[in-house]
Amino acid sequence: MTAVTFAPPSPNLALNQLVDRRRAQGDSLIHLAFGEARLPVLPQLAEQLAIGAARSAYGPVAGAEGVRAAVAGYFTRRGLPTDPDRIVVGPGSKPLLMAVQLAVPGDVLLPQPAWNTYAPQAAYAGKQVFGVPIPAEYGGMPDPGALSETIRRARRSGGDPRLLVLTLPDNPTGTLAPPAAVREICAVARAEDLLIVSDEIYRDIVHDPRATPFLSPAEVAPERTVVTTGLSKTLGLGGWRIGAVRFPAGEAGELLRDSVVAAASELWSTLAGPMQQVAEYAFAEPPEIVERKRASARLHGEVARAVHRIAVDAGAVCRPPAGGFYVYPDFEPLRDRLAAHGITDSASLAAQLLDGSGIVVLGGHLLGDRPQALRFKAATSLLYGDERQQEEALLAAEPARLPHIAAALSTIAEGFAQLTRPHPTAPHRTSEESR
Repeated sequence: MTAVTFAPPSPNLALNQLVDRRRAQGDSLIHLAFGEARLPVLPQLAEQLAIGAARSAYGPVAGAEGVRAAVAGYFTRRGLPTDPDRIVVGPGSKPLLMAVQLAVPGDVLLPQPAWNTYAPQAAYAGKQVFGVPIPAEYGGMPDPGALSETIRRARRSGGDPRLLVLTLPDNPTGTLAPPAAVREICAVARAEDLLIVSDEIYRDIVHDPRATPFLSPAEVAPERTVVTTGLSKTLGLGGWRIGAVRFPAGEAGELLRDSVVAAASELWSTLAGPMQQVAEYAFAEPPEIVERKRASARLHGEVARAVHRIAVDAGAVCRPPAGGFYVYPDFEPLRDRLAAHGITDSASLAAQLLDGSGIVVLGGHLLGDRPQALRFKAATSLLYGDERQQEEALLAAEPARLPHIAAALSTIAEGFAQLTRPHPTAPHRTSEESR
C-alpha cells in the first residue's frame, strides 16, 4: 500500500486550538494568531436563522434565486453591476476559493506574504505557487515590476502561471492597495492573460472609507476578475460559514461559473438552507446590518491602530493598518538585540513571545514570508472580551481605553518590550565573597 503524505493542518486553526487547550489548563494567553471577528450575533440574524430552520431540502447547488439576487445587489451597490446568475454561494469563501483553484488550469501567483490558505489550496489542486514580493507601502498585491519578472522567470523554468490572487484589504498586513497600484496590476494581468481572484472579504472593514478609496480589480479588468466575499469578518459569523463568489460576465465567466458549480456539487452540494436565509437578509443590508458594519469597522480600526502604535514604539517597522484587523510588524531594526535572546527568525520570534509573555502570534514564515525575516501577523479582533464586553466595545467612543482592552494592550506592550530587554547581570562580588 502506498503511503499518503498529508500537509499539516492550517497553522492559524492549529494555534487557535492550542490556545483553547492552554486556556482550559489555566494559562493566561493573549491570542493574536487567529483572524476571527469575535462580535455578538445581531438578534435579527438569529431570527433569520430560526426562520430558515425549516429549509431542510438541498436546493440548487449555486444557491436559491433569492440569496443570489441579494448578493448581486450587494455588489451592484459597490459599483459592480451584477446579475444573480453570476453569483454562487457556499459554506464560507474558503471552499469557494478552493473550487476556483480546481476549475482554473495553470499555476498560481501570490503576494509574499499572503493568507496562509492560498498556497496549500494551490498545492492540493496540483499547482505550483510563485511568490511575488509586496511593496513597502502595502500588501495584498505584488509589486507590479516584480510580478512581470516573476512571470517571465516562472515560464522559463517550465511553470504556467495563469491565476493571480489578490486581497483587498490585505490579510496579513492590514493595508489596502491604492487605486493606482490596482490599475498597474490589472494592466499586467491583461498583458499576461491572467485570471484575477480578488478576495474582498474585508472590503466592508475599511477603517475610514471617506479617506481611503477602494478600487476593485473587477472595476478595472471586469472580464478577467473573480471576486469572493463572505459574512465571517464583517458580521462575526465565522462559525456559520457563509461565502459568495461573483464571476465575470460573458462566455468565459459562464464557463468558469459552471466549472465551480460542478466542483461544488461534488464537494458540498449546496449552502445549508438556514444559512441561505441568513445570507439573503444580510446581503440585502437593512439598516441594522449597515450600522453594525460601520460600528465594527470603527472598533477594528481603533484597536488595530493601538497595536500598531505599540509595535512602532517597541522599535519595529510596521505599515499603518487601513482595513481589517491585522498588523504586520517587522523587528529587523532590532535584529542584533533580538539575537542576544536567541531570536534569529520569525519562528523563534513567535516562540519567544509565546513562551516568554504568553502572546500568541502567527510567524511570517507560515505566510510565505522569508523564514529569516523577523515578522509576524498580529490579529487584533480577539481582544474585545466576552459577549457583554464586545457590545460595550462596539458602543464605546474610545474602545481601546476600556479597562479589559487596555489591560490586554498593556500586556502586549510589555511583551514586545521584553523581547529586547537586556538580560539581568549577575551582581558584582568581592574577592572575599567569591571564595
